[in-house]
Amino acid sequence: MDETGSRRYASLRREAQARETRADIARAARALFVAHGWSATTVRAVADEAKVSVPTIYATYGDKAGLVRAVADAADLSADPMTMLAELEAGTAREQLAAMAAYDRRLFERAGDVIALVREAARTEPELAAAYREGRRRGDETRLRVFDSWPAGALRPGVDVRSAADIYAALCNIDVYTTLTSEREWHPDAVEQWWGEALARELLRTP
Repeated sequence: MDETGSRRYASLRREAQARETRADIARAARALFVAHGWSATTVRAVADEAKVSVPTIYATYGDKAGLVRAVADAADLSADPMTMLAELEAGTAREQLAAMAAYDRRLFERAGDVIALVREAARTEPELAAAYREGRRRGDETRLRVFDSWPAGALRPGVDVRSAADIYAALCNIDVYTTLTSEREWHPDAVEQWWGEALARELLRTP
């Protein structure tokens, strides 16, 4: 292998190692934040758990708030947003509601603990509070765009696009999911099915 090829593969190796380091740090942060809470978790503790130095934490994510943002971003990806987008592009209004409900089920099932810790941290950290609100805004924006794309008459009489987004948020949220799965012992499949049926009933005009 010539020198150029050696340098190229060395660069790829460094990039792969950097990704692994970021993933190790994010996993360690998630485990500690969930186990001990935002306030009790230190950057030093995350570094020790991830087996990296404290300067590596700061170089990778900036600060403790950056760690929470990274964990939250990973949580969103874990719910497979690309699958939802593909289903939104191809589905009817009823199928689109089911696709959004399925995404929320995946998000809460796989990363409900992360959502809870971000919400907890947002109470005392203005930067995280802004990030939490931005996440909620993005979710609303997706729903508004979907509902606005429906043909006239698709929504139930008396429901406009904005109120449809409000109704969706009232039904499909982490608190409802937690109550049904943890307190009422519903299976996540049952929650997803109920969401889909309830959303169609509340939002769509009866054929």
